[in-house]
Amino acid sequence: MTVAPTQLTDITSLPSDALVRWGAQGLRPGVRAWRDGDAVVVACPDLSRRHRLLVHGTGGQLLGLVRHALAVVGQDYRPLGDDKTVAEVVAEFAEIELLDNFWWMDTVDPTGVIGTARWLTEDATDEVRGLIDSEYPGSYAKPGGTGVRRWAGVRDAHGALVAVAADAWSAPEVGFLAGVITAPAARGRGHAVAVCGLAIDTLVTETGRAALMVDSWNDAARTLYTKLGLASRPIAAAAHRSFLDQPLL
Repeated sequence: MTVAPTQLTDITSLPSDALVRWGAQGLRPGVRAWRDGDAVVVACPDLSRRHRLLVHGTGGQLLGLVRHALAVVGQDYRPLGDDKTVAEVVAEFAEIELLDNFWWMDTVDPTGVIGTARWLTEDATDEVRGLIDSEYPGSYAKPGGTGVRRWAGVRDAHGALVAVAADAWSAPEVGFLAGVITAPAARGRGHAVAVCGLAIDTLVTETGRAALMVDSWNDAARTLYTKLGLASRPIAAAAHRSFLDQPLL
């Protein structure tokens, strides 16, 4: 007789791993989590504009959890976890394909950056949207998006908004930084450091940890965040082939 995996309803039952705790989002309504031994899978809808399946562990227990979770929540949930863990999932499930590799970066320490960045008020929404549409239209973090809470910004001497960073999809124990953009004419002046420093320090104070994800090819961004004190680890994302062209939520 097959025994169903244990469904978790208490956040303290999850491993302390920062990526898993971020994906669990405090086990808010709609999030489901299962454990089998040391393996844990968390299904979180609409997290960073996708349905995510956080995978943690190795071997048969993990793969059995993934199979169970996908049967419950649907094939459109995308596995996300340490690169070797995701590689195991891709190797087991012929219908699941590796999408890309990333760096997960986080810190529990404030940066100590003192700059000109400030948290923006709602009346700056159109300015933030204009900067994103002009310089980073592919940003997952956009004003008004689900889970996007607030924006840090820097203005130039004329009052124009020249750099932003979002507090987006933060969890109770892991604050999350996204949507970092600097206008081309204002680059090289420390504005990215200023907005990231403000966001990271605020999130560390409020949640105990600040985190973000960086594309594997983006050495400049990884260097910046490393200088700000964030440690990195390799992660990866995958998806069912039937949902590779799934539009953003």
